[in-house]
Amino acid sequence: MIRNENSSVLLTDLYQLTMLQGYFEHGMEETAVFELFIRKRTKRNFYVAAGLEQAMEFLENLRFTPDELEWLAGLPQFRKDFIDRLADLRFTGDVHAMAEGTLFFPDEPILRVTAPMPQAQLVESRLINLLHFQTVIASKAARMRLAAPDRLLVDFGMRRAHGAEAGLLAARASYLGGFDATSTVLAGKLFGIPLSGTMAHSFVEAHEEEETAFAHFAESLPGGTVLLIDTYDTERAAAKAVALAPRLREKGIEIQGVRLDSGDLAAHARAVRAILDRGGLAGVKIFSSGSLDEHRLKAFADGGVPIDGFGVGTRMDTSSDAPYLDCAYKLEEYADLARRKLSEGKATWPGRKQVYRYEDERGIAEYDVLTVEDDLRDGRPLIRPVMREGRRLHPPDPLTVIRERFERELASLPQPLKSLDETPAYEVRISDQLRKLAREVDERLEAGVS
Repeated sequence: MIRNENSSVLLTDLYQLTMLQGYFEHGMEETAVFELFIRKRTKRNFYVAAGLEQAMEFLENLRFTPDELEWLAGLPQFRKDFIDRLADLRFTGDVHAMAEGTLFFPDEPILRVTAPMPQAQLVESRLINLLHFQTVIASKAARMRLAAPDRLLVDFGMRRAHGAEAGLLAARASYLGGFDATSTVLAGKLFGIPLSGTMAHSFVEAHEEEETAFAHFAESLPGGTVLLIDTYDTERAAAKAVALAPRLREKGIEIQGVRLDSGDLAAHARAVRAILDRGGLAGVKIFSSGSLDEHRLKAFADGGVPIDGFGVGTRMDTSSDAPYLDCAYKLEEYADLARRKLSEGKATWPGRKQVYRYEDERGIAEYDVLTVEDDLRDGRPLIRPVMREGRRLHPPDPLTVIRERFERELASLPQPLKSLDETPAYEVRISDQLRKLAREVDERLEAGVS
């Protein structure tokens, strides 16, 4: 978990605390069930569940510190007896969730919290914050992987991410979603993600001669020399790399690659490839960066552009074409009664739910069924218990295992949904049992209104 202020329970919305005081005051502490899901899709044919590990750490460590309680006591909204209750508050509930790396679709819960109402309500804002962001980035990364299935993909986006936590978690989510490495060093330490990077234009500019800059960099990093060759003239720099290669080889240093970061990347890549090949450097890879997204990656792949790998930054770490999801964390049961929201355009399905996936004989997903939890079916259940009484039921999955799960899930995706363009929605069937429960809730609500 990324510590400091990001782990504070005060990283929430004010209304979570004001509602909490109301629940305590009126004795509303029976068991509540909340589920987190996406209402409708936004420029995505599928989504990748991500962020569960950080959500579990948040729940396990939830507590108010003495200085936080002292600060809250100074606010006019809160009474002393409420502050006293907060001192002992811990998360003691159960959690069910889809495993990270699972592909899912609108209306399908990726997380269910079952806990006393005050606890289940309080955690809403931070859970959405953690799961929403990583799901956004992992889903974007998956599209990049589909666009460039056989190319090296490296996360370059930390400097343009919206804050430190976003940069770190984007590195995690992009690796989960199919990327091969990140340039964010702390993400390597925290999550075990392979690190990859080259050099900046400033390193070249700081030298009087471009060749000297290349030589100095190669000598300082002999095991992974990738030269940035577009600071001045790309093709001339490629020729300089060819001329430098024999002298470096005498020192036991091989140029591993060259990087292009500006201009017409396709044209430069073709020209540079020809220069390298003529100079006996056919094994040197071409790596590219600079305002890349899945559509440009696909255009390069479809056009046979000789680029072996890509560094993707801003457009992935901000998910620039779809920076948010229409997600919600809604009450589905309280005090043993199913609940649902009926707001126009935002109605929810009530009760504790399960999602079953049905696949054909090749293992390709055909449709899902959204149903009530106790409606046992022969499909593959996607929601599993992960926490009981505030403690995880098993150690967190290694990120490599999550990534492998994602790769299997992606392989099972129907081909039309792998398109970068929006296609007809994947079928999520609503079971008769769930529809029946919704009618019962509606009838009870109508009777109450009458």
